[in-house]
Amino acid sequence: MDAKLLGILLSLLLTLSVQASPNIEHWQTENGAEVYFVPAPELAMVDITVAFDAGAARDGKQSGLALLTNAMLNEGAGGLDTDQIAIAFEDVGAQFGNSSQRDMAIISLRTLTEKEAFDPALAMFTKVLTQPDFPEPAFERIKKQMLIGLQAEKQSPSALASRAFYSNVYGEHSYAAMPAGDENSVPQLTLASLNAFYKQYYVAKNAVIVLVGAVTITQAKHIAEQLSSGLVTGEPASSLARVTPTTEEKTIVIEHPSSQTHIVMGQVGMSRGDDDYFTLYVGNHILGGSGLVSQLSNEVREKRGLSYSVYSYFRPMRELGPYQFGLQTRNDQAEEALNVMKTTLKEFTEKGPTEAELLAAKQNITGEFALRLDSNSKIAGYLAMIGFYGLPLDYLETFKSKINAVTVEQIKEAYSRRIKADNMITVLVGGKAE
Repeated sequence: MDAKLLGILLSLLLTLSVQASPNIEHWQTENGAEVYFVPAPELAMVDITVAFDAGAARDGKQSGLALLTNAMLNEGAGGLDTDQIAIAFEDVGAQFGNSSQRDMAIISLRTLTEKEAFDPALAMFTKVLTQPDFPEPAFERIKKQMLIGLQAEKQSPSALASRAFYSNVYGEHSYAAMPAGDENSVPQLTLASLNAFYKQYYVAKNAVIVLVGAVTITQAKHIAEQLSSGLVTGEPASSLARVTPTTEEKTIVIEHPSSQTHIVMGQVGMSRGDDDYFTLYVGNHILGGSGLVSQLSNEVREKRGLSYSVYSYFRPMRELGPYQFGLQTRNDQAEEALNVMKTTLKEFTEKGPTEAELLAAKQNITGEFALRLDSNSKIAGYLAMIGFYGLPLDYLETFKSKINAVTVEQIKEAYSRRIKADNMITVLVGGKAE
């Protein structure tokens, strides 16, 4: 098949009709990589994701190391340069991706399963995964790009607020640093540190391999073995330190020449496998996670017109991730908007939602659930999460029932126990923020 035609077909075949609760197969490769597989035979394509416990939480004192290591993987591998790698994927219509956050580093491949497209795509993906060259010119170029990005952050109120928020919420914990590093750490990164980081964390026993697509389980096992056999067996990453919640309120004001004040408020929230996960998730959907129909939106936007949008969300991670609130408002309204946001949160922790609000939230969450599983890539994302965080294989199957089981009393109890409205870290970035 013509390469251009393959590319056209691949771009068209992005969605996939699947059952609401896909059947997940799970096993280990010979050298210890965890594998999660969902057959999806409707379309002749496959999504492959390999996730490593190699995010920024593993940077240590070399902030930015995990991100730079991940970004360098497709810059040169097995003697090929970045252009040759890109052309190899493009010639067969395959799509390569890589990313790195605090917990997880990922590389991914989407390709057609027709042999003349699949075989070279998988071969190149394997080479990038297992034989990175870390060429010095690319290393210096990407480091320079990271430093330019850090300079650009100084002009972004939201970026300034986010960096200050994480630093103050997490203190000395490894979650405190931003994945992009900082102006002191990035220049100190070396090729030797990248190679050492790769050799320690990009190993089979620290990997989760995900396959979703039109392959049999026999083929899936062969693919997983091909990917993992080129990796050193290694060991899983060590446990992260426990997160210590903040015990007192703190406000950080950063002056910035802007007509709007950006406000970020929050504290330590929950982990991915948290016992209170579904209760807090539903509660937050009502409080500030459901857009324009949330309590926060009603109080801040609809009643007072203080901000176009206001939000709250949990970001669960391996250890306790943040619970974050935010809005933008005119500088002269910043204090009022912040007080309304705090008051709404405090009242919610004391009173909880109404039965009507809870029913509407459940209907909204469960009604949208099918959209979360309507493509190979979305399913692959969930499988990576399930595998990486050690969640039960029936997580997707039981999701709706666990949402529907949440009660008003459970939300009140969990919020009163877990969320300390008087101990919030608040960051204001703006022209006259007070």
